[in-house]
Amino acid sequence: MRQSYYLHLLIATIAFGLVAFGIYLILLILKFYKLKKIKSLQFPDSLRVYLNKTHHYKFLMQTDKDKIEKSILLFINTKNFIGVKIEINDEIKVIIAFYACLLLLHVNKLGCYNNLKTIIIYPNAVAIKMMQAAGGIYSNQQFLIDGQSANDTVVLVWHDAKAQAYHLKQDNVIIHEFAHEIDFMSGEINGIPPLDESKYHHWAISLFKEYDKLNQIALKNRDWGKYKLLGSYASSNEAEFFAVLTERFFEAPTSLKHNFNDLYDELKEFYNIDPISLSD
Repeated sequence: MRQSYYLHLLIATIAFGLVAFGIYLILLILKFYKLKKIKSLQFPDSLRVYLNKTHHYKFLMQTDKDKIEKSILLFINTKNFIGVKIEINDEIKVIIAFYACLLLLHVNKLGCYNNLKTIIIYPNAVAIKMMQAAGGIYSNQQFLIDGQSANDTVVLVWHDAKAQAYHLKQDNVIIHEFAHEIDFMSGEINGIPPLDESKYHHWAISLFKEYDKLNQIALKNRDWGKYKLLGSYASSNEAEFFAVLTERFFEAPTSLKHNFNDLYDELKEFYNIDPISLSD
């Protein structure tokens, strides 16, 4: 009787495994054909209108324009865009996708933010509650944010994102939040993106040496000098330091190279692009 019971249990387990494998295989095939269909799509001129209004797209070589347009189509057809009190339109999708894909334009090994599932868009700044500690006393405080990243979800405020996308300054919330997403790809958000093991040590020394200096200046809140380019928010933690650096790398590359040449070279090697060539 006991042998019969275990035999039936074994058969049921094998049957369940075969069914599960069959479902997985079907989903894999469907995904393959979906990606194949996306890759065959032509980039619409109606979307290119928005790209031509951005600074960075205009200075890309034609081969890079063709490449990033394919990445944009893949991005907007595999991510779920959700609007909160705002209607999602083509402009929102293509501008967010463009800056997200610009970061990985020449970092082919990282794919297209494979872990990212959802982008939530708000029209204006969002108030969130966060626990703060001071002198052993904990309190809930409200903060206004224009973006947030949590591995499989990115939150963006369109009012700020749109203004920064069309007017080159130092800040770009889309770049900032997707730099966090790249940071996540290494397994934890610590200011170190996915790197070859041979480059890990040099990256950590170069970036965290400057992070420590910035942190000390921010605590004193004086004698900012060249560190004013990075700002106090970059001193929050190593992850924010990397995200702000990435913003400056793409938005103010000449200033970053002039003030922090070693950091510029580290980012240039990782992203495999020279944004100064996109500034003229």
